[in-house]
Amino acid sequence: MTSPLVVVTGANGLVGSHVVRALSQRGATVRAVVRRAGTAPDGPGVEEQVGDFADPGFAETVVAGADALVTTVHPMGDDRESQRRVGVDGTMAIASAAVAADVARHVHISTAGVYDRSPGAGDADEDGRLVGEDGGDYAVVKRDVDAALAGLSGTTRVLVRPPAILGRGGSSVWNTLRPERMRDDESQRHAVPEATFAWIHVDDLAALVADVATGAVAEGDDPERGPVAGGCTPVNAASGPATQRDYVGAVTEALGLEPTWDDEPAWTGQIVADRARRWGWAPRVSLDDALAELKDGLRG
Repeated sequence: MTSPLVVVTGANGLVGSHVVRALSQRGATVRAVVRRAGTAPDGPGVEEQVGDFADPGFAETVVAGADALVTTVHPMGDDRESQRRVGVDGTMAIASAAVAADVARHVHISTAGVYDRSPGAGDADEDGRLVGEDGGDYAVVKRDVDAALAGLSGTTRVLVRPPAILGRGGSSVWNTLRPERMRDDESQRHAVPEATFAWIHVDDLAALVADVATGAVAEGDDPERGPVAGGCTPVNAASGPATQRDYVGAVTEALGLEPTWDDEPAWTGQIVADRARRWGWAPRVSLDDALAELKDGLRG
């Protein structure tokens, strides 16, 4: 059996680099798409592809002959227009190229942020209520990317929806960038202690994405058993329960700072990931280990 050929955009980012490594470990050939030469991860079967995936010509070339496409790129800190240009227009450019090239599977890294997580909203499974137009730039644009991908046809599309992603890396929001803001700005150390901190470790996320992209998770006609063949299937990827006390407490402890616990309404539900578990996935990194890694990195 020949190894699958998988295209990964954002291959030098936190999620993208871990997905590339997970695919390489599974014996896949990986076209690792980056904007700057020399930034793709190394590994057996990994081929760096330098270019702009939003460019139709480059997109057509890079997906030619591929079995699967994994899209990971979203400019989180930019304004809504910039997020839409990259997140929606760019993703749809390469997604459409994949359809034209008869690529069998497209795995897109969405976010659990598309769900309504206002106080009292309750748990969120894949049929949960989505955010409205007041949901914030990031969540709204990601919601719209999902909707645009759902409108395509010709590939089996899977929308993987993780919450906060823990894991080492210079571009890691929750292990690096958010702690830096908490260190420099006292207002960032405020949190409702019992509010939910929904999370997943990047290694566990990458494992699910790689298994779906390589076909280890079989397609069918029941989304509770696997991706719907030729359809668009959302799947949540979240680990066990945690609270803001766990996360903010770990960061402030490592930085030698004091958190401020607020008393106000907050979301206390969970991101339900039963569908992913029925697909055969199970997270391996515990909360204790993820937070220990976080604290070690901050102290180092």
